[in-house]
Amino acid sequence: PFDAAVNPHLAQLQPYPFEKLRALFAGVTPNPQYKEIKLSIGEPQHPTPAFIMEALADGLKGLASYPTTQGIPALRQAIAAWNQRRYGLELNPETEILPVNGSREALFSFAQTVIDPSRGYVPLVASPNPFYQIYEGAAYLAGAEPRFLNNLPENNFAFDYETLSPEEWARVQLFYVCSPGNPTGKVLSLDDWKTLFALSDKYGFIIASDECYSEIFFDEANPPLGGLQAAKLLGRSNERLVAFSSLSKRSNVPGMRSGFVAGDAAILKKFLLYRTYHGCAMAPPVQTASVAAWNDEAHVLDNRNQYREKFAACTPLIGEVLSTAMPDASFYLWAKVDKLARISDTEFARGLLEHYNVTVLPGSFFAREANGVNPGANFIRIALVASLSECLDASNRIRQFAQQL
Repeated sequence: PFDAAVNPHLAQLQPYPFEKLRALFAGVTPNPQYKEIKLSIGEPQHPTPAFIMEALADGLKGLASYPTTQGIPALRQAIAAWNQRRYGLELNPETEILPVNGSREALFSFAQTVIDPSRGYVPLVASPNPFYQIYEGAAYLAGAEPRFLNNLPENNFAFDYETLSPEEWARVQLFYVCSPGNPTGKVLSLDDWKTLFALSDKYGFIIASDECYSEIFFDEANPPLGGLQAAKLLGRSNERLVAFSSLSKRSNVPGMRSGFVAGDAAILKKFLLYRTYHGCAMAPPVQTASVAAWNDEAHVLDNRNQYREKFAACTPLIGEVLSTAMPDASFYLWAKVDKLARISDTEFARGLLEHYNVTVLPGSFFAREANGVNPGANFIRIALVASLSECLDASNRIRQFAQQL
């Protein structure tokens, strides 16, 4: 048979966590006494606000025109205004903001833009560990190697910077940061950012700050710090710093695929060039709906209140049997499963499905071994995305299952 030549880096990709989950659950028959409750995928289940759907419909007349990659001025201005309200930033909508088709697409293509494999060494891409799997795939397909900095619970999930040697740091060209973190929910402090900026200054790497969970938090007086906001507070420019944000979680529109990147104008100029050839302009109706979404905060507050209610109700129940606590932000509980019995995260997830028909994601699927440790091992990620009643039902089932171990 004809052996087609393909990008050899594709062979380096690991199965996505949900592929691993399907393989793990092969042959499992869930207990039919219980209705299925899925807490495995971080997909918002709250209803999409009606005004956003109406704006999407109103934008349909724009389908007769090709959209520009840079997006309509009204969208970039709405994003700039939101950044001003949320973070106190004065961003230039012409040079420092680009709309993107969800943060996932942009996080991946960003590496293809900024990695330079021509410097006589294999570039490195640093990321948290556990981590969002797109970072690893983006690194490999850009011709780089990923390096994982363990986030250990005993250190409040801070980066273990000692994971990399000085020689490795010198090869790092891109550092993916996720704050609030997926799956741990940790928010980087100003001191955390100060350390990271110092490393960026020393070694010259670009920071990609993934902030797609920034609007799911619990204390209205203390919203999560953003990367660009941290730079401003420290009296820095946005040099070598780009933030990625999304409407998916904030506004319950994951199917709209709408977000933005903002920051270093010189980098965004190159990213716009890449995207122009990549062919990833946002559809006109989505742009219209996105303007409406970024301009409204009432629905975002309502969304947060729903998550706050679920976490207040479910965290104590699950905390009785698993080691867990309220995250700084995001809609995940990161729970250690070996509090009562020695059982692996994969065994726990498989047994929970079989006996109680609740789906969670094993933490080891989110991490890679680094320095002899898989920091996701013996954890599960519980996405509190279903309704309050379903989350409570699932929490009680998790508690029953754990008590039987």
